[in-house]
Amino acid sequence: MLTLERMRAIRLHRRPLGQLVFANSLLMLDYRFPKPTKIVIEGLQHLPRDRTVILAMNHTDRYNYWPFQYQLYREGLPFTATWVKGKYYENKAMAAFMDACNNIPLPSRGFVLSSEFRACMGRKPSKEEYRCLRDWVDGKRAPDGENGAAPGEVAAFLARFCAREAGDPSRAVDAAAFLAAFDRNWLRYVHEIVRLTATALGGAGNNLLVFPEGTRSTTLGPGQVGLVAMAWHLGCDIVPVGCNGSDACYPGNSPFSRGGRIVYRVGPALRLEGPELSPFAVPRNVLPLTRDADPYLERYRAATAVVMDRIAALLDPVYLPKPGAGPSKDGADRFM
Repeated sequence: MLTLERMRAIRLHRRPLGQLVFANSLLMLDYRFPKPTKIVIEGLQHLPRDRTVILAMNHTDRYNYWPFQYQLYREGLPFTATWVKGKYYENKAMAAFMDACNNIPLPSRGFVLSSEFRACMGRKPSKEEYRCLRDWVDGKRAPDGENGAAPGEVAAFLARFCAREAGDPSRAVDAAAFLAAFDRNWLRYVHEIVRLTATALGGAGNNLLVFPEGTRSTTLGPGQVGLVAMAWHLGCDIVPVGCNGSDACYPGNSPFSRGGRIVYRVGPALRLEGPELSPFAVPRNVLPLTRDADPYLERYRAATAVVMDRIAALLDPVYLPKPGAGPSKDGADRFM
């Protein structure tokens, strides 16, 4: 289970052992036998050699970052650290593999909310419980303080969560107290996300690989704003990458390629001070993923649209966006 303590224990490396072992064993053999996988990276000249950057790539299938990382390694280019979903740390073996391969868990508010509910109540929240709590957290519905009107065991969760955070089981609890406690808890997670990301791009000398859609989709979906928010905060340029053909090599859950040809197209860097992004500049002291960033949401969305357009320009027609696409799961099921 992903907790703050678990995130604080993560160590990132310039040459991650997991990626080295994986590349020189399973991937090296798998991409040669029994059916060869041809990996092509076009536009390698667009990857800066004098600084680290954020690589923004479409997420066509479960494994489409493996061939990209493998080929970067074969080309002698810097390793990457990758933002991954917090739910991958639910399994201890999977979490150990993620650590070894330089991955950074990116828990969302919804993930943390669901995890805290499970920690307090011993089960994940129902859809009705999750939606009530999430609407409060997102400010879509003002808490009325009448816990009895909340669905299911929301009232019991509020009491247990706030008692734990305050260290005082006798303290009066209402939804407003929960929001204050949750925001303090969430802020601690954000600081860990920022610390790990800054370490990857700084001391570890890794480029950061991000899937801005936040979910897998054969066709390019809308981007989430976390990528550009982090880029502004850390002062890091964004390089768009279009992945083509990986879904045919990895059509399901199997980690073994069926063979084929994968083409990654790397576009010119989007400089923060450049003409495309600078109109949407956000002060560097604004902490991403927090309420302090809310006033800049429209700027983040506009900059994200620029990034997604640049990714789209690097894709074959079959991968271009389709209208109306959205997540296939609702509520806490998206995170657990």
